[in-house]
Amino acid sequence: MGIRTPGGTVLHTGDFKMDQLPLDSRLTDLAGFARFGDEGVDILLSDSTNAEQPGFVVNERNLTEAIDKVFRQAKKRIVVACFASHVHRVQQVIDSATAHGRKIAFVGRSMVRNMNIARDLGYLSIPGDTIVDVKQLDKMPADEVVLICTGSQGEPMAALSRMANRDHQIRIEEGDTILLASSLIPGNENSVNRVINGLTRWGAKVVHKGNALVHVSGHASAGELLYVLNMVRPRNFMPVHGEWRHMRAHADLAKLTGVPSDRVVIAEDGVVVDVYKNRAKIVGAVQAGYVYVDGSSVGDVTDAALKDRRILGEEGFISVVVAVDSNSGKILGDPEIHTRGAGMGAAAYDDVIDKIQDALDKAAADGVNDPHQLRQLIRRSTGRWVNETYRRRPMIIPVLVEV
Repeated sequence: MGIRTPGGTVLHTGDFKMDQLPLDSRLTDLAGFARFGDEGVDILLSDSTNAEQPGFVVNERNLTEAIDKVFRQAKKRIVVACFASHVHRVQQVIDSATAHGRKIAFVGRSMVRNMNIARDLGYLSIPGDTIVDVKQLDKMPADEVVLICTGSQGEPMAALSRMANRDHQIRIEEGDTILLASSLIPGNENSVNRVINGLTRWGAKVVHKGNALVHVSGHASAGELLYVLNMVRPRNFMPVHGEWRHMRAHADLAKLTGVPSDRVVIAEDGVVVDVYKNRAKIVGAVQAGYVYVDGSSVGDVTDAALKDRRILGEEGFISVVVAVDSNSGKILGDPEIHTRGAGMGAAAYDDVIDKIQDALDKAAADGVNDPHQLRQLIRRSTGRWVNETYRRRPMIIPVLVEV
């Protein structure tokens, strides 16, 4: 996106790569980048995801043979998982399915919706009798079926994850082939591996980028990023879309092409970057971060509440009910202890009850009778005992009943 404003010209690449042999024959508009460069770009914001990768991204066409090989070797059903936005990859799968006489069913709401839109707009070419409804699959031979679904990143509610967990109408069987046509997004490794293990457990053969050339990245590598920097020749540069190491690497590339160090800005979400008199600099920040959705409420759950839930889920809780004399602070009767999920038996309560009583008696002798201080004393005494005895840190809720 090239954005001309009274304050200057901004060029934002979004996600991009420079495929010289694109499947739809629509080449990257290099001349457009150059035109903006000739006009003068005050700040360039560019995709940094693959800034650490040297060279150029492999052409999408190189995958066609690898995908076709999967279809030739598959004896039963084929399930392909990819991004619902990756129309080109879906087109390659459709072409291979058509060549091998297989029918296709789209699975997953986003996949069904996106592919219908892509077909209506002419971005997806599907022979008339190729698509079938998921409900018809049970009546069809397994070697005539291809399912295209979501869940390539191990998303827990996506179709592929639910198939792996036996929580979907489509049940994976011995001899099925699963094709993960995607790269691992950093941070999703455990989720994806969990799905692969689940699918393998039911006897499926899983083909992924780790054991076959079935996906190439959609993000430009260092060679392509240098091309853009040299064509645009921005006055200021701001790497975006990447983790810190990716943005640092991209910033270094910009400096190599001649962008001065003091005109390279690395900013996090919420940071305000101002372009004034052809110079970009950080001038402040606005509130930005996660917005939690909890049932029907949006944004009401805070980080503190989420921390409490995590402690409750992992460590359980202990409530200690103590009756004290409101005047003297002396304990009246034995404390009552209730636990849920803390891994403690009732037989262990005697030890901690004695410790709580000793601490409260000492506090009463010292003249401490403030309810807040007494609750803190109960929490510390209980917490110290639980930590020393069980090496656990449950949530401790002291309840002080003043009599």
